[in-house]
Amino acid sequence: MRPQEDNASEVSHSTYAEKTVLSDTDHGKAASPTEAGSPRVSSAVPRHPTTDVEPELRDDVTPDAEKNGETSAEETAPPAPAAASSGFDPADFPDGGLRAWLVVLGGFCSLFCTFGLVNCVGVFQEYYLRGPLSNYSASTVSWITSLQVWTMTFGGAVFGRLYDSYGPRPLIIGGTIVYVFGLMMTSLAHQYYQFILAQSIVASIGSSAAFQASLVAVSTWFYKRRAAALGIMVSGSSLGGVVLPIMMTRMIDADIDNVGFPWTIRAVAFLFLGLLIVTCLTVRARIPPRPRPFSVKEYAENFRDPNLMLLVVAYFLFFWGMFLPFNYIILQAQDQGMDPKLTTYLLPIMNAVSIVGRIAPGFAADKLGRYNVMISITFLSAIVTLGLWIPGKNNAAIIAYMVLFGFSSGGFISLGPALVAQISDIRQIGIRTGIVFAIQSFGALTGSPIGGAIVAAQGGSYLGLQLFCGFTMVASACVLCYARYRLAGFDLTKVV
Repeated sequence: MRPQEDNASEVSHSTYAEKTVLSDTDHGKAASPTEAGSPRVSSAVPRHPTTDVEPELRDDVTPDAEKNGETSAEETAPPAPAAASSGFDPADFPDGGLRAWLVVLGGFCSLFCTFGLVNCVGVFQEYYLRGPLSNYSASTVSWITSLQVWTMTFGGAVFGRLYDSYGPRPLIIGGTIVYVFGLMMTSLAHQYYQFILAQSIVASIGSSAAFQASLVAVSTWFYKRRAAALGIMVSGSSLGGVVLPIMMTRMIDADIDNVGFPWTIRAVAFLFLGLLIVTCLTVRARIPPRPRPFSVKEYAENFRDPNLMLLVVAYFLFFWGMFLPFNYIILQAQDQGMDPKLTTYLLPIMNAVSIVGRIAPGFAADKLGRYNVMISITFLSAIVTLGLWIPGKNNAAIIAYMVLFGFSSGGFISLGPALVAQISDIRQIGIRTGIVFAIQSFGALTGSPIGGAIVAAQGGSYLGLQLFCGFTMVASACVLCYARYRLAGFDLTKVV
């Protein structure tokens, strides 16, 4: 082997590094090369990372040499040094340490500010309907929060690709500035279109950049403990979902002159600015970015991976129904006679339990298999929605549903990125995660307006909305079962 190949800075340019890619699965695999140098993950069950590179990947061996069994010293040299130096081998992931956990801390703060506010959509919905947008229907108003979630998640398709090229720092800094500016503009809004522009578009674009950069960065620091690390990070959104609804409701309804909704949103914006500064200082990429021109082909290649597309379909279906309880549980509880003071705490209760739901399944998934745990909690979400939310007609039943759904939906959110990383090359984790988030965003965009239209069509009854919510989750679980079958067959004892 040539001396310069031992240099870590040039390993990425060597023949071996270009022709072999370690797929970031639970057990690793040497993946087939593609035309653009962007590997496509095989649908077969991954092999152990110590498995030698398959002969067909070594295209520098001539046919005559293969026939005669002749290979050069370069060809017969063990691949371990190149793989180890590149930082993509499972053994190269720190899986802990101060630097890695600081990245998790920064991601926690980012998720508190970004998805934490998404968990407050019910507060926005309730305020808009009784305040500045009282002359609009619930279905029309729900487009504000639905478009907010869609913009934030769809932006992953762009920001994930930018992360792969430039790393997290530019995205977090730029996202913080745009996000805070958008919230300040929301505090000045009075008309429907103003809320759409400020909250649903401008603020959400900034939120998407900061969220996506933090999420992907954590995945590059952890391998064996990835689901647990992501669960801890994503629990920041649950804590935000506990603190922010109470904070916002108390301030909006406070008997203090000149506070109300405008200064509530400004206070939230200043809080987010401080926390996102922490994110800017702590989130780093472990793997150096690879600047390269934008290519539609790079996106198209990932759409040919059936394992990734199955996750896309499953996540879309779950997101189609997931935000219905967040948006409508307060309104439904009030219609059933629950004390308005108690309804204020429904979302915080669900989000408080969601903290446990986002952390515990992550630790379990690293031991029992991420697909296995994901399927279980998806079925649990469907069961409690159909079996408890629909027949529950009293305060105790509604609160019990919020507790169980908060746990199960929280687990789905935290494990989603872990499953994508499991079937992806870590160097493409940004674009592949972005593709998944972009497509599932259409479920979040259309779910709540569909739910509102169903309620209106049924004369105010929530039964149709609840059925729609439950059966989208059943469908999601079924797709995940098929995705697991493709990886492990019918072996129910296999850790996948």
